[in-house]
Amino acid sequence: MDLLTNPPAAPALTGSRRSGAVEWAWALGLVVAWYVLAQSAIAHFIGVAPGREAWVRDLLSHVLIGVVLFAMARSVVRFAVAVGVLFSAFTLANALKLAILGGPVMPDDFVAARNLFLLLEGWQLWGSVAMLALPLGALAWMFAWRSPRAWAALAVVVLAVATLAQRPEPASRWLDARFGDWVWNQRGNYEMRGLPIHLVQESARNLARRTQAPLEDEVDQALTLLGATQPSPFLEIAGGEAGRGGRNVHMIVLESFWDPAVLKAAGLSEDPLDPAFRKLWKAAGHARALSPVFGGYTANAEFEALCGFPVKTDAVFFEGRLRRDVPCLPRHLGEAGYRSFASHPNAAPFWNRINAYRRVGFDHYWSDRDFVLDDMNGEFLGDASLYRQVLERVGPALQGAQPVFNYVLTYFGHLDYPLNSLRPPVIEAKSDNALVQAYANTVHYKSRELMAFLKELRRRDPDAIIVLFGDHLPSLGWNHGGYVESGLLAADRSEFDDEMFRTLVATPLVVIDGRRGAVKTGDLPIYALPALILDLLGDERDSMLRFAARADDALRVRPLPGVHFTLDDGGLTVCRGGEPLPGCEASAAWVEAVALLKRDLFSGAQHALGAPDRLRGLQTVELEVLDIEASAVSEETLPASENDV
Repeated sequence: MDLLTNPPAAPALTGSRRSGAVEWAWALGLVVAWYVLAQSAIAHFIGVAPGREAWVRDLLSHVLIGVVLFAMARSVVRFAVAVGVLFSAFTLANALKLAILGGPVMPDDFVAARNLFLLLEGWQLWGSVAMLALPLGALAWMFAWRSPRAWAALAVVVLAVATLAQRPEPASRWLDARFGDWVWNQRGNYEMRGLPIHLVQESARNLARRTQAPLEDEVDQALTLLGATQPSPFLEIAGGEAGRGGRNVHMIVLESFWDPAVLKAAGLSEDPLDPAFRKLWKAAGHARALSPVFGGYTANAEFEALCGFPVKTDAVFFEGRLRRDVPCLPRHLGEAGYRSFASHPNAAPFWNRINAYRRVGFDHYWSDRDFVLDDMNGEFLGDASLYRQVLERVGPALQGAQPVFNYVLTYFGHLDYPLNSLRPPVIEAKSDNALVQAYANTVHYKSRELMAFLKELRRRDPDAIIVLFGDHLPSLGWNHGGYVESGLLAADRSEFDDEMFRTLVATPLVVIDGRRGAVKTGDLPIYALPALILDLLGDERDSMLRFAARADDALRVRPLPGVHFTLDDGGLTVCRGGEPLPGCEASAAWVEAVALLKRDLFSGAQHALGAPDRLRGLQTVELEVLDIEASAVSEETLPASENDV
């Protein structure tokens, strides 16, 4: 009877359940405590946080992740360490990207993250490595490898991911209906969703967009809408003029080159730009290049300048989306007998440039290993040294038997704008923002070294076509700090007026037509530059480089992530995605047609080029990359698609 009324196992079982409940309470309580502290910290120190209406859902999403992870954990202590490291790494990385570039972490950033390790050094490099390695190591240390419950929880996660990958479209539609989608304002999306929901929602959207390559009839419809015709078969050799066959072309892409004199509130002690550049820019009508990016992602500006198509995604096009050999400007000129050189004193594979430069048709690529690094500002080679060494290499070919396409991408001018002892600060600023003064001094030297190079280049090559422009605006502090101070931009994209969208992407542009001097182009999207160069050369061959360019039209369109704006005689019209406005229908249809052609040309069957059967047997031209084994650099293995449609 005693055994029946007092079974010995019951107290132990009850105690075990009580102990388990206490552990769960501790674990989830730690998640809540971490969340409150972390969000308060980034809001106070960085000025970034989810909107108040999103705090509850964001907290619940973190708690849900905590539930799954604690089911895998060996103990509360290990769970606390792993979750603290994991959540902190994601939250800090997202806050920093928001503050510096204006947008949250996106799925494509995980593909591009490897390039960060090529750019950074010292404590910044080790800090970035730690942000990746510590969470992975902590999760492995936390995992209960012998527990069936842990493996069951992991199986649930794998099943959920596989289901999302198999059926992304319905998941994306449901998430958009539940949590909303602010098409043109990704910061606003993060603020109304919170980070975990934002990442899941945008991952579903990315997967849903990976559709089949465009069909031939779709390409024909897009070409008709653009008023374009199919160019000659791919890589058909063009008949050039007798003799040398053309003027040299020099394209100089200037890292973070912009006019800081417009920062009226900064109180700069003098104009940073060289007076000689001011004079040249005035002769060009103070034209501006309209870039696809702000503060970073230089490779997207490069792609537009070389291939004549706009980029409107928050991801680097060279990374996985350029998957076909294409007749971009280097290859198009190469068909007429040009030799092409690309120079950039950064690590050769950064942003997948080895593969990208080969695909667009460059003959030679000189990277950091090919330059004497004798004038370093931090990790960035000074422009004067770069220009001198480029002239030493390319100079003998300027009057040679073949015309030259000389493409130079500078490196000096990167955040946080370091200067060496040969470049002492000469400009002072009243602004408390230290980056403003540092950038002004960088431009002081950058513009003067540019003009010294131009003087020598024009002396040696007076008939050449020279195109120079800034790749994007500089980052001047968290949440557009230096720009907000002078009223040029708002801290949050949702507060932008129409003019701010143009300000966000407009950099100095100068086009020199040989002895005729500077050309007044007006403001031009960067993707219109290749067609302009062909016009200046008198190159009338059919080319895909004219598909998207509208330089001769009254209307010019600048697509950006989730938004585009048009420039015409009537002024500026901003068309925000998801918010139809009168007059935006035609430009929106144009943007979609160009995006479809881009998918076809750069990752699809290339119907727009004609002769698809010929393309399949095409042998790729090898790119000469001195001192670099291109075979050691792999390309992305994304599906043959593009994220723009």
